[in-house]
Amino acid sequence: MNPLLTTGLPTNRGTALSVNVNKVALLRNTRELGIPSVVRAATLALEAGAHGITVHPRPDERHIRRRDVFDLAELMRQWPQAEYNIEGNPLHNLMDLLREMVDRNMRPHQVTFVPDGVAQSTSDHGWQFPQDAEALAPLIDEAHALGVRVSLFMDPLPEAMAAVRAVGADRVELYTESYARAHATADGARVLAAFAATAQAATAQGLGLNAGHDLNRDNLTDFLRAVPGVQEVSIGHALIADALELGYAETVRGYLNCIARAA
Repeated sequence: MNPLLTTGLPTNRGTALSVNVNKVALLRNTRELGIPSVVRAATLALEAGAHGITVHPRPDERHIRRRDVFDLAELMRQWPQAEYNIEGNPLHNLMDLLREMVDRNMRPHQVTFVPDGVAQSTSDHGWQFPQDAEALAPLIDEAHALGVRVSLFMDPLPEAMAAVRAVGADRVELYTESYARAHATADGARVLAAFAATAQAATAQGLGLNAGHDLNRDNLTDFLRAVPGVQEVSIGHALIADALELGYAETVRGYLNCIARAA
């Protein structure tokens, strides 16, 4: 059995920070100069203590391009303690990329299946059950056969966690935009309670727990204090925006401090 499917990150590390470098690629793609470099951005994040790198290559390559996926995989060989997470819709381009990565001995640690449409500007909802189960089950099985852990992007619905487990996923990534919008508002406690309940339901089903989307330095600590057992947060937009002002190293250390304060 591949230990990545069962153990994931060392338990003594707490919540891992995976830096999503999509927005670096988005800026780079506005010119044909090759700057800023996604590999350089990932290197600086890892040097500052990030536990992993995330990319979400979409079919139109509007930010992360196919070549980036493999360039970053090559970089990650130098960081065996860090994880490489590839997000995307397995009904679009993700599975072809995954198969080629495995063929080239560049297997990522995790794939996160996200039900985004081709025209969407960003992810805005999770998978739905039982509607999506039939399509997802063979793709999850294939990812496992390739030796890769599977996380499903999910809304905070405790009642869906049993179905996620039944379809064969290893983890869920909680889609946290609703939490970010409600943070520090009168509705914040109610929204956060739904995430906590979903986390508890996921754990009860034996699922690992990730989270991401619009988490930032203002709301991350509160989320981790309230939601038990989060193994990984994947943060891109806010982190890269902060890095424009603070630099990669200081920004990554700031997010790591947010995680540490929640412990």
